[in-house]
Amino acid sequence: MDNPERDEHGYPTERTLEAIAEWSYEDFAGLVDFVGRIWNWTDCWRVDGKKLCAVTGGWSGNESLIGALQQNFVFWTMCWQASYRGGKFEFELP
Repeated sequence: MDNPERDEHGYPTERTLEAIAEWSYEDFAGLVDFVGRIWNWTDCWRVDGKKLCAVTGGWSGNESLIGALQQNFVFWTMCWQASYRGGKFEFELP
């Protein structure tokens, strides 16, 4: 899948969420770019070098994207650094 898809209400489609969950460990930069293109409130998705800070803002679509990232076992195991109350997540790419 080249581009993330949204449903008629602006939420990520099941196909998009499955693509995230199954994304190859060989292309974490591509995964971060893919999710960043569908993240609601782009100012809450910041990539600085190898560090990523994502804040869901309480929007359930962003929460679904985080859930799909969490289902991607290799990404989550290798990149997740911290989670904070209020929907803030920090990752570090290898």
